[in-house]
Amino acid sequence: MITLRTLGPVEVTVDGEPAPRELLWRKNLALLLYLARSPERRRSREHLVGVFWGDKPDASSRHSLNEALRVIRKSAGEDVVESIGDQVVLSGEAIEIDADQLDARLDAEKWSEAVDLVRGPFLEGFTVPDSSAFEDWLGAERVFWIDRMVEGIRRHAETLLSRGDGQAAQDAAVKALALDPFSDSAVRLAMLAAAVRGERAGALTLYDTYATRLAEELGLEPDPETEALAERIRSEREWHLPDTVTDVDRWARRFPLVGRERELEAALSALFESFEDRSPAIILVHGDSGSGKTRLGEELAARARLEGAVVSHIRCVPTDRDLAWSGFAGLCRGGLLEGSGAIKAPPDALAFGLAGVVSPDERLVRLAEGVDPAAPDMALKDLLRAVGSMQPVLLWIDGAGDVDPESAGAFQALIRDAAGVPCSLLLTATSYPLREELDDARARVGRDIPGVALSLTPLDRAGLRELVGHVLPDLDDEAADRITRRIEADSAGLPLLALELLTAVRLGLELDDVGGVWPKPFQTMEQTYPSDLPDSVVAAIRIGYRRLGRLAQKILAAASVLGDRCDAQMLSLATGKEGDELLEALDELEWNRWLVAEQRGYVFVARIVRDVIARDMLTPGQRRRLLESVADA
Repeated sequence: MITLRTLGPVEVTVDGEPAPRELLWRKNLALLLYLARSPERRRSREHLVGVFWGDKPDASSRHSLNEALRVIRKSAGEDVVESIGDQVVLSGEAIEIDADQLDARLDAEKWSEAVDLVRGPFLEGFTVPDSSAFEDWLGAERVFWIDRMVEGIRRHAETLLSRGDGQAAQDAAVKALALDPFSDSAVRLAMLAAAVRGERAGALTLYDTYATRLAEELGLEPDPETEALAERIRSEREWHLPDTVTDVDRWARRFPLVGRERELEAALSALFESFEDRSPAIILVHGDSGSGKTRLGEELAARARLEGAVVSHIRCVPTDRDLAWSGFAGLCRGGLLEGSGAIKAPPDALAFGLAGVVSPDERLVRLAEGVDPAAPDMALKDLLRAVGSMQPVLLWIDGAGDVDPESAGAFQALIRDAAGVPCSLLLTATSYPLREELDDARARVGRDIPGVALSLTPLDRAGLRELVGHVLPDLDDEAADRITRRIEADSAGLPLLALELLTAVRLGLELDDVGGVWPKPFQTMEQTYPSDLPDSVVAAIRIGYRRLGRLAQKILAAASVLGDRCDAQMLSLATGKEGDELLEALDELEWNRWLVAEQRGYVFVARIVRDVIARDMLTPGQRRRLLESVADA
């Protein structure tokens, strides 16, 4: 059996051993490769003579062909090549070539297996200078295989990105660019993967490098789709982190959605299907507190924005239940007005949406001037239809279990009335306590309501083991398995707690020195008090808190006692800081996923973390003074 590796520098083995030196002589090997890639692995003698020895007399060229065939037979067996009349036929059973394997894997859409075969361009570095016909064939083959390899790598990267592994997707896209430095689709994917991970500057560097290469080598510009993506990335939020934030801090908590690949793929599929078909959908994600609902929502929101959608996001807290229509009002003011189609909305819808908005668009203000605001439900429907006429829309209510009853009761009507609009309503909510309106929507989604309902269960041991590999990549298998078992016991499989523990271990926590095992039977995170958490989890939260900058610590401590939601003004009063210094510290807390922000203020990602901070990081006197500082103002 002759094995040919052609994707990259050529390698030849015979029955698993290095090929004989004679077989590797340039034209002998070229003939073997050419036959292996010929239709049905056969060619006429006249054709082969013309390709390889066309400049020689007929007798001499035929002798050279016979000699090359003799070497092939001698190296791999008499049956490897047959002569049938004027035809030279290479036995299919005697040859194995990686290019054929790549073709089969791509046709079967086995993207990751296909990418494993890619080492470089077809027959990289191989040439037969005195055979122009072979060189022409080789050039065409290289173009063909580069296209095939780039397509396979790109599809593999898309799959990785749809599963939440932005770093691996970016690495794959960069590999595709190495094969085809002028591939717009590959550079877009690399930019998208970097941007989804929050690496805005890195994504724009990829674009600038690509644009420069195109201009200098081909005199061209990136295609409009690539330029549009670059513009969307430029408009993405730029994180302003304090100089004290280290590379380790920037790395912290920016991991793939381990154990949530299936859910992310399903949610993205529903999202993009609703955009493409202009068919509104509900994406309902529920699970215990700390199960990763907000993290999944962030991934969906980032992908939607980078695909050109408008995203309106609010985070509900328990006090919102008592404010009629506060959910719909928040969505009107949480990003919808930034859509280019907002200017087409009725003036009364604009008047409602602009109420309380900081730095509103003056064009919209002029249109709504002197007009009575519409009712919240009508305002949201009209704004949604106006904005959706120009671009897709994602409405995201995080903490939907705490949305007011009026808004919750109108979810299904909103989707029904938005027929023909490319939009999705994302609802992320805890499974406990139960909420009748969400349970009804959950039962109908995917049947008579377009969309998908997803339940985030605790990570199993395999998922936790994968997370351990991302956070602590230097552990050997035995140590990684041991710490996985401990994390499973201490975190109950909740990603929030597992990540806190692993981050603390990376920063020096010795789990053997602290107690564990949680939760109590039938007890969820929503029913848990700080005193019920294992010592290891509390220690991990403390370590995470102490690695924050000094001002970020003060803000987090203040937010833990000032209410369910704190706006920047309240936190400024509580800490005595303002301006860029305050905003940088808030960015640090968001970047590290302690707080979630929306237009109404800042909320802890998880209540239990807030409770631990309030209990352990503040004295009674400090809590009293913080409350007084805000009350006095």
